[in-house]
Amino acid sequence: MSLDIVITGVGGQGNVLASRILARAAMAAGLAVRTSEAIGMAQREGVVTSQVRMGDPLWGALIPSGGADVLLGFELAETVRGLPRLKPGGVVVASAAVIVPVTAALGLAAYQEEDLRNYLRRNVENLHLVDAGALAEEAGHPRAVNTVMLGALAGLSIMPFDAEHLLRTVLDIVPAKYRGINSRAFELGRRAVGGY
Repeated sequence: MSLDIVITGVGGQGNVLASRILARAAMAAGLAVRTSEAIGMAQREGVVTSQVRMGDPLWGALIPSGGADVLLGFELAETVRGLPRLKPGGVVVASAAVIVPVTAALGLAAYQEEDLRNYLRRNVENLHLVDAGALAEEAGHPRAVNTVMLGALAGLSIMPFDAEHLLRTVLDIVPAKYRGINSRAFELGRRAVGGY
């Protein structure tokens, strides 16, 4: 089995860490893996896109446009921007979280949150909107959004390994003092899409 995943968001959301966790989990499951990242101009709040390819055959690290099986969107506008990467019938797991760009915060542009949600609902057949920010807070830390999103992805049972394997990988990577928070965040994400 092969699986191509595009992760999109903005700097500071844990996008790159999430891609590394997925890659490590795939390698531990005996799968071939390729990854790639494109990091925006700003360290924080610049666009960040990661690609994770796992399985066989793998020809390169870049997923062709229209070729991703899964789009994991950490921020609403970036999820919409990433849709051309998704193949027809692909799965979108999107955080309902928004990070308003500076131009919108200054009143120079509009950030139309509800329009973005409606666009996703109209244009994505397999859409799972997750209130990842609220779930991360519930788990104990606002920066656990990436783990919530990995839990949601695992809850859909589309990975070539089980949810427990991915959770073990998360807990192996995060510092010991954050393992409880990340374990709760993962389970909350998993439950948010009906997986358990």
